[in-house]
Amino acid sequence: MGILPRNRGGEGGIVAVDMLSERATMMRESVQKSQSITDNMVSILGSFDHRLSALETAMRPTQIRTHAIRKAHENIDRTLRAADVILSQFDLSRQAEAKILKGPHEDLESYLEAIEQLRNNIRFFNNNKSFKSSDGVLNNANSLLAKAISKLEDEFKQLLSSYSKPVEPERLFECLPTSMRPSTGSPGDQDSSSKNHLPSSHGEHNHGTDDTVYTPPTLIPPRILPLLHDLSQQMVQAGHQQQLVKIYRDVRFHVLEESLRKLGVEKLSKDDVQKMQWEVLEFKIGNWIHYMRIAVKLLFAAERKVCDQMFEGFEQIKDQCFADVTTGSVAMLLSFGDAIAKSKRSPEKLFVLLDMYEIMRELHSEIELLFRGKSCNEIRESAFGLSKRLAQTAQETFRDFEEAVEKDATKTAVSDGTVHPLTSYVINYVKFLFDYQSTLKQLFQEFENGDSNSQLAAVTMRIMQALQTNLDGKSKQYKDPSLTNLFLMNNIHYMVRSVRRSEAKDLLGDDWVQRHRRVVQQHANQYKRIAWAKYYCRDFSCICCSICDVQTDHFTP
Repeated sequence: MGILPRNRGGEGGIVAVDMLSERATMMRESVQKSQSITDNMVSILGSFDHRLSALETAMRPTQIRTHAIRKAHENIDRTLRAADVILSQFDLSRQAEAKILKGPHEDLESYLEAIEQLRNNIRFFNNNKSFKSSDGVLNNANSLLAKAISKLEDEFKQLLSSYSKPVEPERLFECLPTSMRPSTGSPGDQDSSSKNHLPSSHGEHNHGTDDTVYTPPTLIPPRILPLLHDLSQQMVQAGHQQQLVKIYRDVRFHVLEESLRKLGVEKLSKDDVQKMQWEVLEFKIGNWIHYMRIAVKLLFAAERKVCDQMFEGFEQIKDQCFADVTTGSVAMLLSFGDAIAKSKRSPEKLFVLLDMYEIMRELHSEIELLFRGKSCNEIRESAFGLSKRLAQTAQETFRDFEEAVEKDATKTAVSDGTVHPLTSYVINYVKFLFDYQSTLKQLFQEFENGDSNSQLAAVTMRIMQALQTNLDGKSKQYKDPSLTNLFLMNNIHYMVRSVRRSEAKDLLGDDWVQRHRRVVQQHANQYKRIAWAKYYCRDFSCICCSICDVQTDHFTP
């Protein structure tokens, strides 16, 4: 508050007080007015808030209806889009149906596309079960798919049958190495039913070397295999594996058997084999060896290739189809081998048994590769079982031969003490065995562990000893002691000379040769002593040498 001016008079003081009072009154009025305005504003604002709240309450139903309308529009849009998808599925289904009803023969690729579209439709309606007509659509689609697969089966069978023809022998022979191709036979040959005669396998043990090239024939044209693969794939996807395997077996089984029949393969029993003359049987065994090689390396290899390509991606079906198709053909081939293995044993059969065992050993790895998988177990085991039976029979024949040599009781007289037929027969037999050294060693290992060279040497020594024992017995048939010694001298000398000129020398060793040379010398000395004492010959050496020269090898004591 300011200091009021001093007014000398009394009136001045009164005026100042009045003015101050007036101002106070004005300020009070102003404050009251402001308070009134404030109260009015508060009242107005309160009223506005109340009206706004009422407005919001009034607007809420409208907002709810607007939101519902918006949602309805969204649902309608979604429904329209779903309807478009469903309608497009119906359009695709009608297009697929038209192609399927037309059949696969004219345009297989379009037909397969139609089947795939039909499968897509089925998957679509399975996932949209809320669509009230989905059950009817699914029933129709599944029925149409079943018809489509049925037509596929017919197409698969027709296509496979059209391109499945037996392989002619001439075509198979062209796949062989040149040295193994047959020559044209003459009317006087053993098998007059065929003009093509395979080369003899006897003594030819190296045809199956690893560097020999075989080219399996093409059984199904390469352009057809992809079509068959696509058809088989569709059948598998439809769950028709068994129908697929049956069709393949029914078509290819007879084709393969007919190919072998044209080649000359025949199913022979043990009785059939027993009735055959040896010359005929030997000829058939030689051909069988070639049939086995052709069947495994050419026909079965080609069939496996077809299965692998046609059923690519389905391992079990591959093996199952291959097993089903080849079972009969393998059995037909192995039956002859079994008949030989079980037939009556005789020394001359040993070499053909070794030939047969040899081809089975040669084909062992290929049989294992081709006939892989669980489905082929029985076939594979049958083939390996034949190898063991042939080995067993060959070993038993070997023992029979050794025993027969020792017990040979032929009364063939050798009046002049020269080499006995048994000696030349046994020596030639043993020499011939050495053409089969590797086979014999393998055969020994089938049943015994150990050094196969030692086993072969032991067998050879036993045969030689058996021959020598028999010769000792035959030498006693001579009443003249000098002829006894001359007979033993010539025969043992023939044995020594033959061993020295053959591979048997390395096996029997120098010790065997030297020991038997001393035996020859002893018999020569005995012969000299007895002959001199009896005949008083002045020129014995000429007599001795002339006798020894009968065998074209001059013996010098």
